[in-house]
Amino acid sequence: MLLIFDCDGVLVDSEVLSCRIDAEFLTEIGIPYTTDEIAQQFLGVSLKTMIARIEAERNCKLPDDFSERLNSILFARFETDLKPIEGVREAILSLPYPRCVASSSVPERIALSLRITGLSDLFDDIFSSTQVPRGKPAPDLFLHAASSMKARPEDCVVIEDSVAGVQAALAAGMRVIGFTGGGHCGPDHTEKLRQAGAPVVIERMADLKSTVQDMIRA
Repeated sequence: MLLIFDCDGVLVDSEVLSCRIDAEFLTEIGIPYTTDEIAQQFLGVSLKTMIARIEAERNCKLPDDFSERLNSILFARFETDLKPIEGVREAILSLPYPRCVASSSVPERIALSLRITGLSDLFDDIFSSTQVPRGKPAPDLFLHAASSMKARPEDCVVIEDSVAGVQAALAAGMRVIGFTGGGHCGPDHTEKLRQAGAPVVIERMADLKSTVQDMIRA
């Protein structure tokens, strides 16, 4: 059994912060977005995918150094404001299975997030969408993580907070638990994850152990 954790919104409560910064920076360079628009359209997808969609939908060309400038602002804010999801460390330590992180974020952001929140020591490996041809909702990232960890897809349980992540896990032939405990999750988020195919959705990390055990026994 392998547990695969998304990072943003599952391990660290970063989504509200990152969506706000994305919106502020895009608006500053003349491509106005609200925080809600960023969250609704780009939650769970890679920065590369977000850039491609914005350029196509707004018929524009973002600056060549857009990613570097955005990440510089974001990383500085993470250093002061980023927090772990409540109870996540205890929940992870309560489960005696190999575990890794598979995130749409770049490796530097994943490593920074885990360091700041004191979670770096919990994972056997970290995987980023930059390592595969297609990001979520395609299955590539989760299949790469499973292969690297020597696990069969059917022996993996993915913990995801985004529609794209749930879809990616299911496309990879893995079991998935939806999570709605992040600060970005509104009252309709559970239903969104269920509609995406998540058979079970939890709001508290305190429920992770029993949910994983029930899923394994089923």
